[in-house]
Amino acid sequence: MKESNKKAVLLLEDGAVFYGTSTGLDGTAYGEICFNTGMTGYQEIFTDPSYFGQLMVMATSHIGNYGVKDTEVESKHIQIAGLVTKNFSEVASRTGKTDSLYGYFEKEGKVAIRDIDTRALVRHIRDAGAMNAIISTAIHDIDALKQELTKCPSMEGLALAPTVSCDEAYEVGPKDSTIRIAALDLGIKENIIRCMTERGALVKVFPWNTKTEEMLAWNPNGLFYSNGPGDPAASPEVVAEVAKGISSGLPVFGICLGHQMIALASGLSTYKMHNGHRGINHPVKNIETGKGEITSQNHGFVVKMEDVEKATNVALTHIHLNDQTVAGIKRTDANCFSVQFHPEASPGPHDSRYLFDEFIERIKNH
Repeated sequence: MKESNKKAVLLLEDGAVFYGTSTGLDGTAYGEICFNTGMTGYQEIFTDPSYFGQLMVMATSHIGNYGVKDTEVESKHIQIAGLVTKNFSEVASRTGKTDSLYGYFEKEGKVAIRDIDTRALVRHIRDAGAMNAIISTAIHDIDALKQELTKCPSMEGLALAPTVSCDEAYEVGPKDSTIRIAALDLGIKENIIRCMTERGALVKVFPWNTKTEEMLAWNPNGLFYSNGPGDPAASPEVVAEVAKGISSGLPVFGICLGHQMIALASGLSTYKMHNGHRGINHPVKNIETGKGEITSQNHGFVVKMEDVEKATNVALTHIHLNDQTVAGIKRTDANCFSVQFHPEASPGPHDSRYLFDEFIERIKNH
């Protein structure tokens, strides 16, 4: 562990400045700043492709205490642009750990700063809304940081699935399975694939720009559209392919960005939230069963509720209880459903795992 008491600076787009110190993981990084309220699961959060290009603030004070483990990743790399913490633990206390968080970030070349008043920072972001920000241990001049921050593009209008998607299609699961799911990788999490293969499915994961005809040529009996980063409305070519998938007649399931793509393909619209939902304790109501679910969430865009209410071929299935936003929909004229939250969790509760069972059941009944 490299000791460092070097000064670190965080500058937000609205001019707010927070001072901290270096963790030894030095440099400069920028992106849209967001916060996650999860008490555990930082490694899964940092490797979630949906966070690509974002500066992560962890609301929990102590980060790094239990180190990292090779099996607890949601993708092959750390996806966040940089990390802001209150306390960055130099000690990793867990049997079976494969590295410290410091060592993990060092290998990935990521910047992390500590000793930031994260309570004040989270309150500021909550009130002022999502915005771009920059962290640095190398540049301390505020005017110079402001100049650097101009290089950071707005998340609104940004298509990021091409950056995090796989380059070539690959298969996971039992080769002789009668349940064949073609998944479009918009930034898919490993545990989503695992939740389907654990239920006996063979999953073929296709790159983000794969044509629906190519996916159907593999002879799947279900189509899945994954989570991922960026603005869903910035990828009309993907929306067009999702519309074809829905029209195929096969059972269709979407999560997070995939859910938003399904909404856009169904004539609904999306918008950027004042603040996204990011944490592992978000309350959702299943309208069809009346039951409450505690869910894991990570999104900065959401489907417009007024559009759902006006649509003749879309029904609301889940609603977020904190702010009454759309948390799930289904098509009434097609075998298609989707949710804004993460039923695979990782990290988070397993309340919503039944959605994978529902998808498998739809495939079996098709």
